[in-house]
Amino acid sequence: MPQKNPKRIGVAIIGAGRVGLFRGEVAKRHPQVDFIGIAEIKPERAKLVGEQIGADFVTADYRELLSRPEVTAVIVATDEHLHVDPILFACKSGLSLFIEKPLATDLAESERVMEAIKKSGVDAVVGYTQRFRRRWLAAKEKVRTNQLGDVTLVTSRAFMNRLVALDNYKRTKEPSQISPMVISGTHALDIVMWMMEAKKPVEMYARSVDKALGPICQGTDATAGMITFEDGAMYHSSISWALPVIWPGAVYSLDVGIVGTEGVLTIDDTHRDIVLATTQSQSEGYAPDTSRRVDFMGSYPPGDMAFGELRGPMREETEQWFNRLAMGLPTQHATAAEAHNRLMLTKAFDLSARLKRAIPLPITPEDEKELTQTVKTRLEKVA
Repeated sequence: MPQKNPKRIGVAIIGAGRVGLFRGEVAKRHPQVDFIGIAEIKPERAKLVGEQIGADFVTADYRELLSRPEVTAVIVATDEHLHVDPILFACKSGLSLFIEKPLATDLAESERVMEAIKKSGVDAVVGYTQRFRRRWLAAKEKVRTNQLGDVTLVTSRAFMNRLVALDNYKRTKEPSQISPMVISGTHALDIVMWMMEAKKPVEMYARSVDKALGPICQGTDATAGMITFEDGAMYHSSISWALPVIWPGAVYSLDVGIVGTEGVLTIDDTHRDIVLATTQSQSEGYAPDTSRRVDFMGSYPPGDMAFGELRGPMREETEQWFNRLAMGLPTQHATAAEAHNRLMLTKAFDLSARLKRAIPLPITPEDEKELTQTVKTRLEKVA
């Protein structure tokens, strides 16, 4: 039951990039948030975001921020490979957590984080923002209420221009830990696995290609593969994040089909229904490029700016998290266990593609280490 007397919230935002700013602006407007702190290592960015959201405290050290008595909840919005330490510190302090996906980029570290969350008993959710878009909620309801019968096949196809890929490869020293599946394909994967949460995946078979991004940044262009479930159901997934920069999707264009014994559900999430073409350079969206003058509006996953506010799924996701903390309301946020599962599956996609064979599911950190070594040994022999 919802709490009759809402709790106050003191929120600490670790990382003041785009997402930290978006969530901070929502925090500024929520009636139960009476303290906002920011930890950001870039002084100019910290000052800018701090002023924009009216932060009460700004520091470069997340430990200093999380040690303040006003803080009751934490948003971890750093680069993907920097999530682990702030999460573990928050767990030791007993603070509620909102973690941008993934928990970690390494499977062993992800498992370590998941276990720490479980042991601490803190309320922790992970930012799979697509769960808060109405079309996916409507689709989930049809699957949940058995409108399609027993789901037998799901397909998803995601297209992205290469801006996201280039940005992620630029920010890491280990390109092997970055892939279209781990960073971006995980959104489609989470939606599908959320639809099929009653089914157990048992095998993975995948392939990848690296002809465009490989020469530029040792990156992977695209991955396609299939998950087989214990009952024989199948999920076929493909994603390319190597499309030309001029591809008009700001970020994500997705097609999904769900087939069951009694029905079928198709979802066009390509965002081709609202197309912007302009001679003016654009100031919003993901890493705008001056050569891009056409956009599928709505394809930037957080939403769109209108009348000075972010409108869309990231706003609803953040507001619902604050309502969850203040009033105990149930939400559809992904759990830490679900987030770890998604990372495991994306890692399995990549390993199967590199090994060029099917692999059994689930994989453990030990399996990943062994399979990765097998891949390295093969590459050394080829070289």
